[in-house]
Amino acid sequence: MGRDALIVGINRYDHLPGLTAPAIDAQAIAQRLSQDGEFRVTRSPEAVKDGALTVGQTLPVTQTQLEEALIQLFLPKGKPPNTALFYFSGHGLRKERGISEGFLATSDVNPSLGQWGLSLKWLREILQASPIRQQVIWLDCSYSGGLVNLSEGNPGERGAVCDRNFIASSREYEVSYQDIRSPHSVLTNALLKGLDPSRSQGRWLTNLALVDFLHQELQSETQQPIFTNFGEAINLTRRGQIASREIVVETVTEICPYKGLRYFDCNAEDPKYFFGREALTDHLIDHVRQHNFLAILGASGSGKSSVLRAGLLHQLQLGQKLGNSEQWAVYLLLPSEHPLDSLALALVNPHVSDLDRAEQLGRAKRLIAEGAQGLANFVQASNEPRVLIGVDQFEEVFTLCQDPFERQQFIHTLLGALAQSDKLGLIIGMRADFLGKCVEQDYGGLANQIQQHLIAVTPLSQEQLEDAICKPARSVDLAIEPELVMALLKDVADSPGSLPLLQYTLEQLWQQGDKRHLRLKTYIEAGGVSGTLDRRATAVYEQFKPEQQAAAQHIFLSLTQLGEGTEDTRKRVLMQDLITAHFPAAVVEPVVQRLADEKLVVTSQLGDSATAAVVDVAHEALIRYWSLLRQWLDSDRDGLRRKRRIEAAAEEWRDRGKAKDYLLMGKPLKEARAFQEGQGERLALSELAAAFIEKSGKQQRTNQFKLIGLGLVVPLGLAIWLGIIVERPIRIRQLWQTVG
Repeated sequence: MGRDALIVGINRYDHLPGLTAPAIDAQAIAQRLSQDGEFRVTRSPEAVKDGALTVGQTLPVTQTQLEEALIQLFLPKGKPPNTALFYFSGHGLRKERGISEGFLATSDVNPSLGQWGLSLKWLREILQASPIRQQVIWLDCSYSGGLVNLSEGNPGERGAVCDRNFIASSREYEVSYQDIRSPHSVLTNALLKGLDPSRSQGRWLTNLALVDFLHQELQSETQQPIFTNFGEAINLTRRGQIASREIVVETVTEICPYKGLRYFDCNAEDPKYFFGREALTDHLIDHVRQHNFLAILGASGSGKSSVLRAGLLHQLQLGQKLGNSEQWAVYLLLPSEHPLDSLALALVNPHVSDLDRAEQLGRAKRLIAEGAQGLANFVQASNEPRVLIGVDQFEEVFTLCQDPFERQQFIHTLLGALAQSDKLGLIIGMRADFLGKCVEQDYGGLANQIQQHLIAVTPLSQEQLEDAICKPARSVDLAIEPELVMALLKDVADSPGSLPLLQYTLEQLWQQGDKRHLRLKTYIEAGGVSGTLDRRATAVYEQFKPEQQAAAQHIFLSLTQLGEGTEDTRKRVLMQDLITAHFPAAVVEPVVQRLADEKLVVTSQLGDSATAAVVDVAHEALIRYWSLLRQWLDSDRDGLRRKRRIEAAAEEWRDRGKAKDYLLMGKPLKEARAFQEGQGERLALSELAAAFIEKSGKQQRTNQFKLIGLGLVVPLGLAIWLGIIVERPIRIRQLWQTVG
């Protein structure tokens, strides 16, 4: 495991005041990391004292020297180390020329001549290009918090996926001081204490533990460190090895680390078992750091609520990955039928007495009734440095709220307050297929905000899925057979609703087993994913009313692509194509909503379209192994194929701009009409297919009239010449019968 560190402490400056602490600080950090962190340390400026390497107190470090050292650290030739750490102590500079730029001052800087030192924008680009998995940057210089807040100064910005730790010594308006009780600066003195391996009893001290220590150590100091952490924990220092049986972990057998079909919440327990979304969580944290609006969108079953709650909000409340975020006020709500009431209730402290709670609720309702200004006043009056409002399952604004005025007022209140208060941050989590609802009306610029600040919840990779299976088990000392892991990964691959299905299956295995081991045998006996899904789907179907059961049957048949010599497969269908004369939107949409809530279907957005909602089965095992669906499919496969042909022709007609060349004529039209009239409710055609048949019939009659009219020109002249007179009403009736 390669671990390299570049430790820089600059006392000497040619055109800035000289310093005394940086070289001492840098040498102390270098010693700590080399002795207790297994780091290979490079010192700059390097000197020799008493036969040992040290940080020179009077030697200069030029910008070129520092740049070359950083390139060698983060872009090494040959095999890169696993961890690279950069520590800097010296002057920090800010250049204010239209835009703010941050620099680390080297010995040769001369701001009056435009020589500012090492650009943090350049450093960010080096870090993004670096192949090194773990990157640590510590800056101990005045106003360094201002450097962190500059976009070019944040090494956790978008780039290669890696673990990062960034610590700056003070906020943007603060000077960094030397500790009067030691020869070190305030930050470095705290760093040295936090890195002391005696605190860890032989275990590794990580960047997360270090940040926690700095919070406690410096809470009474004038200057406060600014930091961000990204990715997983980074080992920093330790002393000695842990004997294999020195620490005995008591086996936990009564905690199921899997959530079934429920989301992971932001509480004391759930985040302990939430794995696989670390990279996405870091991305969300970085966005919240820079912006006051965030939209988390994804397909149903993609884990939006879990990553919002147990990922983003949990990490913000911990304060380990974003400096001082634990001091923020966070209010989380579900819109429900009356989103304004839900917003007011979310602003109430749930831990006060009933009397105080009622008083707070009344005050909150009065403020919300004032609209955006009232909410902005509430935010500005709070003592916290920042206020976050999270709205999970934002689609309820459209599905449950039936009052268009209240819907408008709720959205305008949130976005209006956002525009009026710099302290306020707004986070929404929403199913992607509801994006179209956001553009149906102006809604105070909601669609534009989402477009600018959207982060999609994409499917987990195989490695992330394995983490979601194995790491929760390890956390409660639950053994899981490797063969079972492989079987699960294979069975949930390429499934849009795989996360809740995976969690549900694992929860069932835990309940059916001895609660100490998860075994492949139990999984096979339960029927695997297909067995648990079969029982689940049947139970949900039986809870529907008869009209809804018929609609559910229609939906699942529509979502199945019949195999031609192959297995039946899933078929993604536009929501609008599920609507028929027998199954109107008022029946289909609530059933789809319920099936999505039960994780049996997945609803999403079609490509970049803002209006095309798509429905898909949550897992292909549903088509292959749900016994009830197999019965429906096998009862009339020929009828289903005929229905598919008609609807496929209708979809092509629509996709071709409804050109008449794609309409049915002759025998195909006659067969389509016969199918439409004979099938009724069970294999009802979509509204598009019905309109397609009607338009085809009209076009065929038009064509026939034209042909008949052309054919009558010559015979009619001949009849007149022969003096044959045919009574007009009789002739028209005969022509109609011919066409019909």
